[in-house]
Amino acid sequence: MPLRTLSLLGLSLLASLPVRAADSVWVEAESLASYGGWKLDTAFTNVVGSPYLLAHGLGKPVADATGSVRIPTAGEYRVWVRTKDWVAHWKAPGTPGRFQVLVNGQPLATEFGTTGADWHWQDGGKVTLAAGDVKLALHDLTGFEGRCDAILLTRQAGQPPAADESLASFRASFNSPNGPEDAGQFDLVVVGGGYGGLGAALSGARQSLKVAFLQDRFVLGGNGSSEIGVWAMGGTTRGKYPHLGEIIEEIADRSPDSPGRVDSFGDELKEKVVRNEKNIALFLGHFATGVVMDGNRIAAVKAIDVRTGREKLFRAKFVADTTGHGWIGAYAGAEFTQEPAKRMGMSNMWFYQDAAQPSGWPATPWALPLELGDFPPLQKSKSLLDDKPFMKAEWFWESGFDQDPIKDLEYIRDWNFRAIYGAFSALKNGPDHAKYAAAELKWASHVGGPRESRLLTGDLILTKEDIVARKDFADGCVPTTWDIDLHYAREQYAKKFPENPFISRAAFGYVDANGKHITAVDRRNGYPLPYRLFYSKNIGNLFMAGRHISVTHEALGTVRVMRTIGMMGEVVGKAAYLAVRENTDPRGVYAQHLPVLINLMEQPGRMRRTELKGELVLDPSIADYKLLPVGRMNADLGKTAGATPKLSAEEKAELSKLPGLVIDDTEAKFTGRWTAGESIPHLGTGYHYASKGDHTAEYAFDIPKTGRYEVRIYWAGHANRASNATATLNPSGDKVVAVTLDQKTTPEGGFHVVGTFEFLEGRRSVILGGKNANGNIHADAVQLVPVK
Repeated sequence: MPLRTLSLLGLSLLASLPVRAADSVWVEAESLASYGGWKLDTAFTNVVGSPYLLAHGLGKPVADATGSVRIPTAGEYRVWVRTKDWVAHWKAPGTPGRFQVLVNGQPLATEFGTTGADWHWQDGGKVTLAAGDVKLALHDLTGFEGRCDAILLTRQAGQPPAADESLASFRASFNSPNGPEDAGQFDLVVVGGGYGGLGAALSGARQSLKVAFLQDRFVLGGNGSSEIGVWAMGGTTRGKYPHLGEIIEEIADRSPDSPGRVDSFGDELKEKVVRNEKNIALFLGHFATGVVMDGNRIAAVKAIDVRTGREKLFRAKFVADTTGHGWIGAYAGAEFTQEPAKRMGMSNMWFYQDAAQPSGWPATPWALPLELGDFPPLQKSKSLLDDKPFMKAEWFWESGFDQDPIKDLEYIRDWNFRAIYGAFSALKNGPDHAKYAAAELKWASHVGGPRESRLLTGDLILTKEDIVARKDFADGCVPTTWDIDLHYAREQYAKKFPENPFISRAAFGYVDANGKHITAVDRRNGYPLPYRLFYSKNIGNLFMAGRHISVTHEALGTVRVMRTIGMMGEVVGKAAYLAVRENTDPRGVYAQHLPVLINLMEQPGRMRRTELKGELVLDPSIADYKLLPVGRMNADLGKTAGATPKLSAEEKAELSKLPGLVIDDTEAKFTGRWTAGESIPHLGTGYHYASKGDHTAEYAFDIPKTGRYEVRIYWAGHANRASNATATLNPSGDKVVAVTLDQKTTPEGGFHVVGTFEFLEGRRSVILGGKNANGNIHADAVQLVPVK
């Protein structure tokens, strides 16, 4: 079957518009040598037709973006600048995105970004230029989101092509006049650098696959990067295959805030871990624009270098779509669904901080006209910025519930900008302005954090009913621990802008036909997501890992958090290895090699092989994953580590099913320094752990009647736990019993039977500790069962 090229940008027939190089000079704004203070925005490449530069200065004009171009022939050139007035879509007063273009240091008479609700070519007039190098600069005038896609200097008459296939062809004729560059042949091409892509690339590479890893931005982590600022949620290393998640824990953030400090999201660590894998070729700054198909298989992925616009071709045996929006699936013609209305939206978070002196704030008539009370109060951070806390606007600054999550993506982000600036104006210029005189807007994400768009269809579509019923699938693997969490507009703040609210609420679980609230998900062990959700039903070599896997809108509410998505990627990398080794496809892995895939999922994340049919060995150069430190948010339950959380009603009900007395760590008295964790299997809401030293956990209880009791202590073994932790019992008041616990190993059923003792009626206790422990002491639950 002949190869065919599919692309949403339409980079196809280069000869559709004649181009005379001697008469025209094309300048991608993002190809300028220095961006100054401008941001390279790649998120809307398939909407705009290209990445572009954004003057994201938070109300302060940013430094110039500068560069030089070569003018081939002296003469008079007309200057065209592709831009837009970003608030004109709403007919808002004012033009906040104004900027100038400087040619050889002199500004053109035209101010750009002042007309047009849509992207278009704004006429900048004519300049006379000598042959040779000419200096160009973008000079921001406001600091409020001015934007520039491209500049055309031309001696030809007429306007450049509009925003359709003719523009794409015109652009390609300058950027890739000889066609795409062949980037090579790969076993697995992973497109999308979020947690799903990280899991897939690292997992596949450790199975000896040759991996191309494409990310459109220059940091990894997706929503969990410093650019967006969402901390990674979801429980790892538990359930049927507790080694799943170990790769993700090597790179997962430990931020105490969301949003938080730029340096708390571990961008550098993620890139370092990826670059340490010799089998991964990392392509930061590469946006996938299309595919080449061979029948129902993807033969190659097309991508542009976002700085230059040059196109490359990545030939692939298998492709993992980890884009979140399902772009590769859409290019290839994969079946997908899309919620028609009332879907979850996109967030842009922000924070401010008090400066030493009062600071001004410009008028923003084009922003949303907000007053205090139109939005929630900002929350105080847990970490420090410049030795001071900051006030943060969190995940619920979210809009786009009724907008098209693909076509309207840029408008959704820009509406969020209007909400941010309107809210900060309400603080700075409202009736309480004296209270906020020193407030300075320090950070706002220019890259949105979306939650829902396409859902690619696999061989199985997981439903809410499957999760609620805890339906068991033979290929169940990745544990989802987040509740069924769907976002809706928060009614309290939706009155002023009911057509497009910008504050959301989270609806956890659902109410059944009997009016009972169901939370549905086993947060301790997780619900095992089937492998069949992770590959396309109709594209023969397409895997997927992310919020676009094969689930319904309701089921998406639990699978969409980042640590869970990262484990999907880990499974995809292992399955891709089997598909290559066995010369099969993703469906064939399920139908013919599921036991082998299960065996791979049972292996530690540090295992690797050096060749396709080589043996797996434990790589000592890879550090074992670290549990969450004090101050980190509990990854699935939203409780602060280091504090003692409370059991939920559901957790209490689960513990009450156990026989005898059960004392959870939430009821223990801790001395010394302990950390709250939940990353490995546990009872109740989590567990605590501490290093060697004078740290104790006292479990006190009342014995109602003198008698014999079997004492059991629950823990999940781990390599960094102590083999000589101690448990001290006082069954009779004057008689003290001390036993040694090997917490590196996991007791059968989770409970270690300490022994049977005669307990006298009254107040008794079990104390866990380990002054000379050779690892961490683990404190979860203690159980006493009467013995007849």
